[in-house]
Amino acid sequence: MTTQPAAASEGLLPGSPQLRRLNVAMLCAALAAFGLLYSTQALLPSIGAGFGVGPTAASLTVSATTGALALAILPLSAAAESLGRVRLMRTGLLVAVACTFLAAAAPAFWLLLVARALVGVALAAVVAVAVAHLGDEVHPAELGTAIGVYVAGNTLGGITGRLVPGLVEESTSWRVAVALLGVVALVAMLVFVRLLPPPTRQTATRVRPREHVAAVRELAGDPGIVRLCLLAFVSMGGFVACYNYLTFRLEGSPLHLGTAVTSLLFLAYLAGTVSSPLAGRLSDRFGRKRLVLLGIGVALAGLALTLPDRLVCITVGLLVFTAGFFAAHSVASSWVSSRAAGRRGQAAAMYLLCYYLGSSAFGALIGLGYQHGGWPAAAAAIGALFLVGGLSVAGVPTTPTAPTAPTGS
Repeated sequence: MTTQPAAASEGLLPGSPQLRRLNVAMLCAALAAFGLLYSTQALLPSIGAGFGVGPTAASLTVSATTGALALAILPLSAAAESLGRVRLMRTGLLVAVACTFLAAAAPAFWLLLVARALVGVALAAVVAVAVAHLGDEVHPAELGTAIGVYVAGNTLGGITGRLVPGLVEESTSWRVAVALLGVVALVAMLVFVRLLPPPTRQTATRVRPREHVAAVRELAGDPGIVRLCLLAFVSMGGFVACYNYLTFRLEGSPLHLGTAVTSLLFLAYLAGTVSSPLAGRLSDRFGRKRLVLLGIGVALAGLALTLPDRLVCITVGLLVFTAGFFAAHSVASSWVSSRAAGRRGQAAAMYLLCYYLGSSAFGALIGLGYQHGGWPAAAAAIGALFLVGGLSVAGVPTTPTAPTAPTGS
């Protein structure tokens, strides 16, 4: 008598033990990765004061990481096809944790930026292949939910990366806060390594670089993927800028909140933890375009609520803004994957390249608006970016126009 495998020809079956392990493992990977990615965001005022730099320069500790991550995504997604996605994700998390400890000990600002950039390169090994790994391993009927769980892990990592340092910093220092987050990420990484099932549908195969280039070129011929990448570029840029400069706003006049209190507002990420898997499930019923546009509309409504200098309005607005952003991002991620069957790795890398380039560029550039016009100017710029994203998504064709079969040469 033989045992039936839990994975069908189309991927891991709904309700199978392997699928549950995969979901928990990828959630832990996301928690570790996104906690480390934004570990300095709640500490920007303290880092700026410690090194004698302003808000825009301090925000480079976030932008250097996301920018380096963006530049490393395409090369590492290509390397994953030869080295194996699981091996690459494990190695990337380990290196990112080690570089975080180096960042905590950096004696000069430029060394801090270098360490943070190295963290970004290492984390690219995770985020470049995670969605593609899920796309290959999970049954299509469960893909939206699985990616939603992974994005929920992103939000938990975002909370951890901001809340833990923010609560610790006032009683110690920003260096101790960053080091403690490195310990938390190390624990999450060990759980990921322990639980992640062996891949069932993707193995390491040597692929020539020109094959990856050809695949990216053909994917760029799909106007839907191009428009979704534009959405990623502008919406992530606006989202990171919102959290970057809201920290300065809350600690400045007229609110004058402390770092510990300010960091509690990052619990707004829990709204994204809820909205991501919910949007993934609803998109399977009502259509992806409708859910992405709804998420953008919700985010804009939340952004408007943050304009008054009242803590209640800012808190509610941040909750609504975060829920809308992560709902749109979760659905857009699975949408890109579904349009690129056979090339999910390259498609996910293209989407994430734009996602983190937007984070790096607008996360710093909107600081110029904040320095000259305060929060209203920053919010107006963020809102304009989300409007551009909505217009882009509205024009996404309902069916792919680019070929979706793998290309050989």
